[in-house]
Amino acid sequence: MSSRHDEERLADIVDAVTAIRSHLTRGDLSDGLIFDAVRLRLNEIGEAVKLLDPELVASEPDVRWSDAASTRDWLAHHYFDTSRAIVEATIAEDLPPLEAAVLQLEARLERSRKLNRNLQNPQKDIDLGLGR
Repeated sequence: MSSRHDEERLADIVDAVTAIRSHLTRGDLSDGLIFDAVRLRLNEIGEAVKLLDPELVASEPDVRWSDAASTRDWLAHHYFDTSRAIVEATIAEDLPPLEAAVLQLEARLERSRKLNRNLQNPQKDIDLGLGR
């Protein structure tokens, strides 16, 4: 079992999406270096998705999480057979909803963490005069 938490994996996904966008400002996928860099980041996204808590991803059912994971497997094992058109379609069609869902999950986890902190430390609210 990995020691990384869902929050870190979600941040990894956001970072990878940001990196993909950055790579694409330097050129398009016809440039072999850009293509390889983007494939690596898609691989990272898929690996992070595979390790997320299934209950967490189930709360965003509109995203095809299993497709992201299987894309990682394809990229890792069929790198010579990877079509630029498929990578382009993945970037254009699949990354935006994935990123939106990940940002929603990050916000949900942050709210939950704050709520848990407040429940564990109710005295803090009283000390700040919020309990009056």
